[in-house]
Amino acid sequence: MAMDARQVIAAILTLSMFAMLGNMIKKDHFDTFQMKFPATSHVQYDTIKIAEKNIIDLPTIRRGPWKNDSEALKPCWNKPALEEREQSTGFITFSFSNGPEYHVSQLADAVVIARYLGATLVLPDIRKSERGQKRKFEEIYDAKKCVKNLGSVVRVALDQPSQASTGKLTVVRVPNRVSEEYIAAKIEPVFRTKGNLRLSTYFPSLDMRRAEETKYLDSFACLAMFGTLQLQPELQEVVDSMVGRLRNSSRKSNGQFVAVDLRFKVLERECRRREAKGKKNCYNAEEIGVFLKKIGFDRDTAIYLTQSKWHHSLDALREIFPKTFTKEGIMPAEKKAKFLSSESSEFEKAIDFYICSESDVFVPSISGLFYANVVGKRIASGKSQILVPAQVTVSSTSVSKGFISLSRPWECLSFRRDFHSVPFSP
Repeated sequence: MAMDARQVIAAILTLSMFAMLGNMIKKDHFDTFQMKFPATSHVQYDTIKIAEKNIIDLPTIRRGPWKNDSEALKPCWNKPALEEREQSTGFITFSFSNGPEYHVSQLADAVVIARYLGATLVLPDIRKSERGQKRKFEEIYDAKKCVKNLGSVVRVALDQPSQASTGKLTVVRVPNRVSEEYIAAKIEPVFRTKGNLRLSTYFPSLDMRRAEETKYLDSFACLAMFGTLQLQPELQEVVDSMVGRLRNSSRKSNGQFVAVDLRFKVLERECRRREAKGKKNCYNAEEIGVFLKKIGFDRDTAIYLTQSKWHHSLDALREIFPKTFTKEGIMPAEKKAKFLSSESSEFEKAIDFYICSESDVFVPSISGLFYANVVGKRIASGKSQILVPAQVTVSSTSVSKGFISLSRPWECLSFRRDFHSVPFSP
């Protein structure tokens, strides 16, 4: 009996499913349809939304569900001339805090405010985890590239000018993704009176859902968030070396590797809090290992963890994937004293953020701002293979809908992408 054409297509789609996961939504206009996949092995799949232009690509034969990078996205704005905005003699100062996932948002807000007010933006210092301690901007980021990238939209000073250093600066609290209306009502009157301000950004929500549209300011925020913050040369060299070692350890997968955001202390705290509310959206090392194995990753796959040093809670993952590394295992020995000590958490956070942004596959063990901003950076660079595990409920007759649509609108990049969790049963 001849095989039904629909069965042939279903079989092809089953094999190519993961290759298309990260490429589900294109930058141009597209048609959306849904298709059900038959269950394979022990992994439970129900419905996975696919956005394509009715095109089915045969997958490349590889040791695992890898896919090629997409084309990097092009900015959808034109940089306006600095002279288009009336300039003042005042200064805007601020500090970076926490990690790079916060830095990109803090810089974006500061750029937007300085541009609106016509003020000079002073490059921030970086607060350390120890109270009262701080680092210079150029210890982690490339100051010259930052000034060059922002120079056409806002005046930038490398150091705080003397006129902004005399006396105590007025501090203004700023909500993340600040609107033009908020600046006009809450910040501009204070700036016109005081002349110089210090910003303190707070994050009223970490879900990254779309805020009210601020059409005039969006392009400046996006310019600041994508491509402006680049690591200083020595730190970038360390990241490149670590990525190189991961790729050398994964030769059977063409040098491709998986980065997993998994820090056991954060995971332990957040899982306890979320599960107390009846939610299961964080996963431990063993669950991540089972997840990656069930969706087809080979035992020889190299895996990078954001955990700084090895902890016994990670043993179960290494039993499944022996080539699982933390920073301690792949950082050049001569760099560990500087970048992997008890006083270098800011360096470690930067390393994690940029390796997770450069990996071939990114898997978050827990959601949050780190996940959201890593995803934004990956999409902008065309690295769209992002796999999010999700719990499913299995009945005796059917598998319930097990994907979660996590909409992350990066409107400045002229597209919208829906992230879909891959359901599995540990």
